[in-house]
Amino acid sequence: MIKEPLPLEGAFLVHLPRHRDNRGYFAELFRESEREVLGLPPFLQDNLSFSRKGVLRGLHFQRPPQAQAKLITAVYGTIQDVVVDLRPTSPTYKQWVDVQLSGDSERLTWVYVPVGFAHGFLVLSSEAVVVYRCSAYYAPHADGGIRWDDPELTIAWALPSGEKPILSPKDAALPFLSEIENPFAS
Repeated sequence: MIKEPLPLEGAFLVHLPRHRDNRGYFAELFRESEREVLGLPPFLQDNLSFSRKGVLRGLHFQRPPQAQAKLITAVYGTIQDVVVDLRPTSPTYKQWVDVQLSGDSERLTWVYVPVGFAHGFLVLSSEAVVVYRCSAYYAPHADGGIRWDDPELTIAWALPSGEKPILSPKDAALPFLSEIENPFAS
């Protein structure tokens, strides 16, 4: 496993090899013995989502004390994965970074999203399957999020000019960052 820092404090990529031959490929998705070496928390819940092109999921987080760190990868298709630092005391507060994750890449790449970040992704291929591990169980009462098109963040989503993403009713109704009480303020 290779750890690659991202420009946001505490976020990073984890690269794993894919072993290819004439049948296809094999890759380990996760190895518990490497978790502490990489500085990852214990993970309690694994999720899988299937989405079509143009679907945007996010930007989501969970409020403390059920706040979640996440480890995300695309096992099929291609996504634009976005993480946003929501920690007011962080030097990278309100900054975002995006990474293209693909089930077809040479290496399997995970994005580590620490507690205090919002996360979302946009499907770029015709379909995508995304796997993500969470450090806390899903808690509906702690569910939170901010709008994908928040003007304070100005995320450069990889949408064709003039196109809007396909959103769930819940994600379409998310507030702007300026409209929420930041759950990660100390």
